[in-house]
Amino acid sequence: MEHPFTNRIAACQKRLETADAAVVILSPGPNLTYLAGIEESPSERHFLYIVPADGTPQMVAPTMYEAELEEAPIGDFRCWGDGDDPVAILDTVLAEYGVTDVTDDSTILLDDRMWTVFAQDVRRIRPDATYGLASSVVGPLRITKDSVERDALRKAGELADRVSMRLRERGDEIIGMTEAKLADEIDRLLTVEDGLEPSFDSIVAAGPNGARPHHHPGAKRIEAGDPVVLDFGAFVPADLEAGSARYPGDQTRTIVFDGEPPGEYETVHETVRAAQEAAVEHAEPGVTAASVDRIARDIIEEAGYGDAFVHRTGHGVGLEVHEPPYIVEGNETTLEPGMVFSVEPGIYLEGEFGVRLEDLVLVTDDGVERLNESPMRWRA
Repeated sequence: MEHPFTNRIAACQKRLETADAAVVILSPGPNLTYLAGIEESPSERHFLYIVPADGTPQMVAPTMYEAELEEAPIGDFRCWGDGDDPVAILDTVLAEYGVTDVTDDSTILLDDRMWTVFAQDVRRIRPDATYGLASSVVGPLRITKDSVERDALRKAGELADRVSMRLRERGDEIIGMTEAKLADEIDRLLTVEDGLEPSFDSIVAAGPNGARPHHHPGAKRIEAGDPVVLDFGAFVPADLEAGSARYPGDQTRTIVFDGEPPGEYETVHETVRAAQEAAVEHAEPGVTAASVDRIARDIIEEAGYGDAFVHRTGHGVGLEVHEPPYIVEGNETTLEPGMVFSVEPGIYLEGEFGVRLEDLVLVTDDGVERLNESPMRWRA
């Protein structure tokens, strides 16, 4: 299988040319992973990937990474040792691309996540350049997923479904567990089901704690009749022959494991389920992100719970758990095939309980494909 990075680099260079930008310089983070298949954490060392509008990209990195870089689909690389000046090497690379320090009117795009110290180094050697953000060219590429990314996100969705079903099977065994203990068990199951690690801190919010959308699991014991908000997912590796990348799952269900819930609960759960279903059915190429949000919000408002829906309807998912497109009021981004995002309306009644239901969806040519298929019913 041909790795996708050649196509991604070509698309990036085309956008650089259209934007009249000379180069984009990336540092460790999702943009670097997207274009070069390298997953690396930021550090005090200069680890920079320079993609020109025309020519072969080059990496400037510490010598300790030489073996890894020889196997990465990055183009070329130049390593520096502890006695070298990495900024001088960067200066040379930029000059080779025609970005000089003499009457320089070039546009240089810097990674949005680049540490200030590295951005200042670039500005110091090219003080007369015009600067912008890498997201202006990389963002429009990342927002629509290619076939490798879609397959990875499908696998992440299926993994979350398996864990969801395993939790339902526990039934009344969950009663008496603390939120924190159940969160630990979810994290264990995510790994058992072949997840690399949780996509984020798993949310377990029982009873009144469910009214806090991002509640951190604590010492509260789950009681019979408690609605329990369960929000979790795991990273899975993309199927790549060269380079590496991982993609997250993200699913929410609200379950009563045993006993009878509060009297208003069934009405609230059904309202959220109807809002989620309607928003998913509305999503298709050509509609706006804001309109998907509005469909869900209208149903919740008509049921009298508008003030209890306190967050956006969804967020894009890709190399990051939260990325564009954001499914929120005012976002006039038009949905296109290949976009992946969550649809997760919720109702939160302070001091009582909360309900949130979330699936990831992939925009297709004529609608969306749900990446989660586990039941949404409230009874375990």
